[in-house]
Amino acid sequence: MAANPQFDMGPGSDPVLLQRLSLLASHLVVALVALVGIGGATRVMEAGLACPDWPLCYGQFLPGRQMNVQVFLEWFHRLDAFVVGVALLVLTAASYVLRRRLPGWLPWAAAGSLLLVAVQGALGALTVSQLLASPLVTAHLATALLLVALCSGLYQRLAIVGRDLAAPPLWWLVLAAIAMGLVLAQCLLGGSMASQWAADQCLSQGNGCSWLLAHRQLAMPAALAVLALAATTPLLPRGLGQLPALALAAAGLVGLQVALGVWTLKLQLQAPLVTIGHQLTAALLVGLLAAVLARCLGSPGKAVSSARLAPEVIHG
Repeated sequence: MAANPQFDMGPGSDPVLLQRLSLLASHLVVALVALVGIGGATRVMEAGLACPDWPLCYGQFLPGRQMNVQVFLEWFHRLDAFVVGVALLVLTAASYVLRRRLPGWLPWAAAGSLLLVAVQGALGALTVSQLLASPLVTAHLATALLLVALCSGLYQRLAIVGRDLAAPPLWWLVLAAIAMGLVLAQCLLGGSMASQWAADQCLSQGNGCSWLLAHRQLAMPAALAVLALAATTPLLPRGLGQLPALALAAAGLVGLQVALGVWTLKLQLQAPLVTIGHQLTAALLVGLLAAVLARCLGSPGKAVSSARLAPEVIHG
């Protein structure tokens, strides 16, 4: 199958540089998933306002005297976001300065991720200053999930540069897009519900149960879409690399997510680790589905021919 010219590396691409940037992108995905998980822990432990100011905490980079579990969670959440921002700044700067040695799409994707980080930081500041207003908390989560998806897709595209991979049929790509859309909608509905403490109020007082009901109702089509994606992998052609395995892994995460959701309700939201695990699994699922979509585009262009590679690259 012919390579898509939009993702063509070009004759001057550097495979060693690509490998290093791919490693940086993989670390970014891990840090972003952790960021969503820590953010969920911050909400569950009611630590969203543990640091009353922003970007410092009690006017200090490290608030030693005020440090407790809640302050630590909010402080560490901001520290992880800062590390992510610096890493994306490095990725964007490197991809722009060295753009002649890299795929043409990389500087744009890196710059888009950096822009999302800036938006995320602004939303974080507003979240604190506006005392955890529900729309801001939900927008903060939405931006974080978009970052996970974009960086996961960016890493996958870098990882398969130079590999002669096919693309799946169009119907499977559409199914993957539907699964991603439903999962994102489910995550945002759950985030909006959590930001209003609707599930807690429903279980304890019988109020706000419409949010919980909507979250449970959307869970079914979202789960079925991901399971259908995995179930149809035997119908796919060969030469897709790790794409079928990623779809099967997403189905496994769906099973875990459903179990954690049921367990969370049975425990009346009184087990913080289970609730945090539910939110962390959702972020992992978004990252996996973004990886599936990125690989659905097929090979981003063949690598530089062996005649162009440096001897140390050819011989290891």
